[in-house]
Amino acid sequence: MEARKAGERSQTNHLLESPAIVQHIPHYPIEGDDTVSKPTYKDGKVYINSSQYFDKVPQVAWDSYIGGYQPTQKWIKDRKGRHLTYDDIAHYQKIIAALTETDRIIKVLIR
Repeated sequence: MEARKAGERSQTNHLLESPAIVQHIPHYPIEGDDTVSKPTYKDGKVYINSSQYFDKVPQVAWDSYIGGYQPTQKWIKDRKGRHLTYDDIAHYQKIIAALTETDRIIKVLIR
């Protein structure tokens, strides 16, 4: 992949507009009240409370830094004590997917 094309793909990823991110959308399998109480990451899952979680979240998405902070961690921790709406859940899934796809693009470029 040429650098210019990679840059364009990265840009559309970070704007959450890339069709490529769909293949990296994590599952949100457990129904509940969707209230963020204690966000934690363990075994590929981002728990928002004791029973609900986003599944199949790559470590790289959880640990990624952009502009001095970790967007996956910051976004969910900023919502502590709040109820997530359907749109919130979909947005968070896209953030995770975009960071996962960005990591894939970077790995292709450095080969």
